[in-house]
Amino acid sequence: MSGVSWFKNAIIYHIIIDRFAGFDSADNWDKPTFLGGNIRGIIKKLPYLNDLGITTIWISPFYKTSAYHGYHITDFYQVDPHFGTLEDIKDIINAVHEHGMHIIADFVPNHCSRKHPFFMNAQTEKNSPYLDWFYFIKWPNEYLSFLSVKEIPKINLNNLQAREHIINAAKFWLSLGFDGFRLDHVIGPPHSFWRQFRKEIKDKHPNAILIGEAWMMGIKRSELGTLHIKNKFLKWFFGANSDNLLKEYIGELDGVLDFKFQELIKNYATNPYSSKQTFNKNIKRHFAHFPDNYFLPNFLDNHDMNRFLFQCGNDKEKLKEAVQIQFSSDQPSIIYYGTETGMTQTKSIWDMSIHGDLWARQPMNWKKQDTKLIEFYKKLIEQKKNMG
Repeated sequence: MSGVSWFKNAIIYHIIIDRFAGFDSADNWDKPTFLGGNIRGIIKKLPYLNDLGITTIWISPFYKTSAYHGYHITDFYQVDPHFGTLEDIKDIINAVHEHGMHIIADFVPNHCSRKHPFFMNAQTEKNSPYLDWFYFIKWPNEYLSFLSVKEIPKINLNNLQAREHIINAAKFWLSLGFDGFRLDHVIGPPHSFWRQFRKEIKDKHPNAILIGEAWMMGIKRSELGTLHIKNKFLKWFFGANSDNLLKEYIGELDGVLDFKFQELIKNYATNPYSSKQTFNKNIKRHFAHFPDNYFLPNFLDNHDMNRFLFQCGNDKEKLKEAVQIQFSSDQPSIIYYGTETGMTQTKSIWDMSIHGDLWARQPMNWKKQDTKLIEFYKKLIEQKKNMG
């Protein structure tokens, strides 16, 4: 673990670039459109993050994209002009390191935008060299995608050229100084891809952290064909947050986001019949499944779920208790931007048929913040650092 031991008690701050800082106006936040948040905006807020006690910043995908959140990629090797330039990326890496912090990027190997030139070529030319880079069931309009989202076709990472294209992109960004990746939707690519990915990354960048997102929430039975995990039907049938799913990447990645912890802490905070004793017993049983050198970064909320404070009925005492439990763990802890300032929402992300997740991705409110809550976070972060 020596190469990635810096991550052991990391305090990670999770940023959606477009929604964090640098935008002129928060109007239209409820539409899936670019607000104008950018890399330079984050650089200006580094003193705030440093003062909070953050040790690692995790930024959303900044690659050329057709969507404000960055997950619909049109070029894995370019920075999207909405977010900034290659120089801005180099500047943020240097600035973060000068503040004594680390920076990891969200990396998306499983799929790309259907506006990616390689996919457009494969869809329009019968003899395209990129035809086998994707999973066409019936050319040109039937193909596998990320689950059922036709906007983002699934990349065939068993094709060696496609695999090389993606791994080389990851190596390119690490060569600029990124300290690792949060890897999106790791249950999509095959295990052979992850083994090769790890080997090639670690050969060049032994200190780079590789943390996966292994999550099956909301996945339909009809979408199982897009996944490459063992016993996928059973895992799907028995629940989205199984320890067996999180265990599957031991030996391939340095760890996975701890969706089981999030499920247990949410249940403890929102279920009037839950008890601290039961929570502690369940957490202990959960951690017993994993080796000591496998990271399980914990979090209360993220960009794909309701904000924790909203889930607690906006009861800040419940949020504070959950944060205390989160930071008392000897795993890395993640703060989703704004949770420390009391950000909440007025509707559930599940109340809308499309783009409900915008409720959990509202722009950071720099003017209206709960300063007492921020101070509470600072104290807990300081305590956690002293634990390590």
